Amino acid sequence: MDVKKMKYVQEYIFLVLFSLSSTVSAIVIRDDIEDENYQVPTSILPALADFPGEGHGVLIFPQWVVTAAHVTCSKHPKEININSRPRKIASVFVHSGHKMLPEALIKEALATGEGIKLQEFLAMSDDIALIKLEEPINDVEPIPLYRGNDELGKTIQLIGKGSTGNGKEGPKPNSPHRTSLRRAFNVISSVDMRWISYTFDSPASAVSLEGMAGNGDSGSPVLIEEEQGWQLAGLVAWVSSNRDLRAYHGERYGDRGNNVRISHYIDWIDSTISADEQERSLESTEDK
Repeated sequence: MDVKKMKYVQEYIFLVLFSLSSTVSAIVIRDDIEDENYQVPTSILPALADFPGEGHGVLIFPQWVVTAAHVTCSKHPKEININSRPRKIASVFVHSGHKMLPEALIKEALATGEGIKLQEFLAMSDDIALIKLEEPINDVEPIPLYRGNDELGKTIQLIGKGSTGNGKEGPKPNSPHRTSLRRAFNVISSVDMRWISYTFDSPASAVSLEGMAGNGDSGSPVLIEEEQGWQLAGLVAWVSSNRDLRAYHGERYGDRGNNVRISHYIDWIDSTISADEQERSLESTEDK
């Protein structure tokens, strides 16, 4: 298969799919609002983790970062940056239900232009991973996890450094997957077991500063505001579109952003961290 075509399809699907998602300026915005209104200082979310080149994660405990699994499977970094400082990685825990896209599906999509089978495959994958850092972080406040289950209809905040563009024209071809930090808002319009999703509406029906994640934003946070403050409700994962895949040129109005639903994975997150801590405690006891 042509290497360039393979890369193109993977970027569509994963946002590399997002994340990974790409090296772009981050966040695709409304075409009727100036880009400067979306740009924010990095101090707005010190807990945002940057993978080398593109892709994000979120610090949720002093020694733990959560991200989309496809980010860790595409990159195998030894360190990530949090609050502008490199942090060494001790280990990575990928959910056992994560599935890599079969090449046969990608070839079929390239031949037909239809992405429905790709989307169905992605919808059945558990696209989440935990990263344990070598040392706890004491200069950044972790983002609390959203532990409710009523995400539908709530306004969300999207933050990332991936590719940018506007909903009318889409991102510019070959635009970088990492640039300035941007923030946008949207509303959760669909919820199922693994995913919380939103639609990128045109200005006539959009919220103020509406936008969606772009290539290079995979693993970046989807935040919901509770009484205690903003909490992590999702992770940018992939985009679905009704357009012909062969003519797909990035996110535009009408596309849907699909994000890992944190509330569905609370037990997995808690049990994975607890099991690791118990193992370390046992090893420490045996060494004495």
